[in-house]
Amino acid sequence: MSQKKVLFIATEIAPYLPDTERSLIARDLLQGILDRGKEVRAFMPRYGNVSERRNQLHEVIRLSGLNIIINDTDHQLILKVASIQPARMQIYFIDNDDYFQRKFIMNNADGEEFEDNDERSIFYVRGVLETVKKLRWIPDIIHCHGVISALAPVYIKKHFKNDPCYKYTKIVYSLYNDDFIKPYSDIFAKKAKIDGVTQNDLKDVKEKADFLNISKLAIDFSDGVIVNNSNVNPELIEYARQKEDLHFLPCQPEDTYIDAFNEFYDQILS
Repeated sequence: MSQKKVLFIATEIAPYLPDTERSLIARDLLQGILDRGKEVRAFMPRYGNVSERRNQLHEVIRLSGLNIIINDTDHQLILKVASIQPARMQIYFIDNDDYFQRKFIMNNADGEEFEDNDERSIFYVRGVLETVKKLRWIPDIIHCHGVISALAPVYIKKHFKNDPCYKYTKIVYSLYNDDFIKPYSDIFAKKAKIDGVTQNDLKDVKEKADFLNISKLAIDFSDGVIVNNSNVNPELIEYARQKEDLHFLPCQPEDTYIDAFNEFYDQILS
């Protein structure tokens, strides 16, 4: 049996950012799944508070330079990479001067959400998916962590549905309590639309691009959903539970979640 490949699209990963529940889960999960015999690769945004010198990031020229058009404006993708030692694991960073130079993640120093978080999410997800194609690395599972990755399932299932890199890929979406307060732009659906994704696919976020509708969009196009902490919005948990043919994993104990996630991947792939 060939070694299964798991791609992680993360919001944050320790030790590149301060320790939080999400960054530590991502770091421990990457190591744990690698130790259980799967091949692992991971992406996160290169926020301005990720130290390039301390973490020894370097640009991968052959994977950089792609222009991603959002709302009729070109934004250049810069791809950087670093290694977690001694884990034998590379972390790829999606960078762009317009979206990821500020030294905060999703909120400014006063706790206010950035007005362009919708475009940052679009750019990040499209940047990851285009870069993986360039790597010619075909994932069996793509595990999306948190709302910044919420567009990945619909893009994979619709825009990339016939692409050899993603044609047989299964998608897992992890729910967190990463609710945002202010809905995305009124034209979010227009910004997010690309070939293969119809207005009907985006109808709910076209009506209101709030946290619930963005998260439900991710659930609708995923093969499996995991509840990643105990404070996840109960409406989303119930929404996922009621979906037919959707694999569902409730919140797991801290000491057993890695085994549970690994088994969940295998179940979806079987």
